[in-house]
Amino acid sequence: MKIKFLSVLICLFIFGNNISAQQHADYSKGYGHTLNLGLGIGGYSGYYGYVGHSLPVFGLNYEFGVANNFTLAPFATFYSYHENYYRETVIPLGVKGTYYFDEALGASSDWDFYIAGSLGFSVVNSRWDNGYTRDSNYHTVDPLFLDLHIGAEYHLSHKVGLFLDLSTGVSTLGLAFH
Repeated sequence: MKIKFLSVLICLFIFGNNISAQQHADYSKGYGHTLNLGLGIGGYSGYYGYVGHSLPVFGLNYEFGVANNFTLAPFATFYSYHENYYRETVIPLGVKGTYYFDEALGASSDWDFYIAGSLGFSVVNSRWDNGYTRDSNYHTVDPLFLDLHIGAEYHLSHKVGLFLDLSTGVSTLGLAFH
């Protein structure tokens, strides 16, 4: 598991550096160069299926402009779950591709509207507390996931925006720093 985690981090680093070399392109509205921080609810690849309720999820990504109206954003999210003798920490990692369709909608410069897809896998750390003697086969879930998103951002200023991202995975409310 540690080797998978380190391999993905190295790939994301290389991928991000390769994309940053393309940042000098002049895109119509300058999408990209954005740090997004959010708090959401939801789940990846069925991880919430056994819990029976929503859990808070913290997420961050950094968008790189790669084409007109299109960005790629390596991301990491985090949530933790504890019940009785069982503890679990899940860190989904991946890349989110976003297409902005502001021009098609004729939106003002205060708004961004987008559709997106994210692909990744979850690093899971499951453990039982000391002294637990019952069945320790809690659940198994495929760590790979694919999510679809639709969202909007309202620009509070030239440098800061407030976004809402509705997703088949984790729906998020957060701040965007341009």
